[in-house]
Amino acid sequence: MSMLHVEALNVWFGKSRDRVDAVKSATFDVAVGESFGLVGESGSGKSTILRAITGLATEWSGTISVNNEALTKKRPRAFFKTVQMVFQDPYASLHPRHSVDQVLGETLHLHGFKDIDARVTKLLDDVGLGLKFRFRYPHQLSGGQRQRVAIARALAPEPNLLLLDEPTSALDVSVQAEILNLLADLRANRGLTYLMVSHDLSVVAVK
Repeated sequence: MSMLHVEALNVWFGKSRDRVDAVKSATFDVAVGESFGLVGESGSGKSTILRAITGLATEWSGTISVNNEALTKKRPRAFFKTVQMVFQDPYASLHPRHSVDQVLGETLHLHGFKDIDARVTKLLDDVGLGLKFRFRYPHQLSGGQRQRVAIARALAPEPNLLLLDEPTSALDVSVQAEILNLLADLRANRGLTYLMVSHDLSVVAVK
């Protein structure tokens, strides 16, 4: 069964003479529970494909389906309970003035959860942090810890599909393996499906 189907996807920026075609005729399927890798050099359009799936890149043609439901230009609110994205730079993706508690608590509130305190505690445990990190701010965390928070935020709505945009490339080599192992454990324990973008074959080879 397919979790994600992409067929003849074209993504572009600008109009007329200023138009730049970032993605041309991309086609692939990601099965439920699979970890699927998109590998290519910088500027080849890998991250743009993820942005088209999430609706961040709005100029596209072709077919994008999630759970056999075709997506239109506008993503319904329910889409973001199914699909979440982890960005490349964990420092840039976290609000510098929001504590870990605020980051996770506001995400849970936005998606309609009530037992926020217990859920924040569980999310921190699931990503290998713990309560001692709950009221820290991004500048008080290492790069690996920030990425764990970003992963926890993505997990908060209980999605089925995670889009991973070079999730370890901004981290020290010594920390990259820890994050990849965490992602592998989370996929196994939660039955998640991954679409991971990378320029490094050894990264997408980690299951």
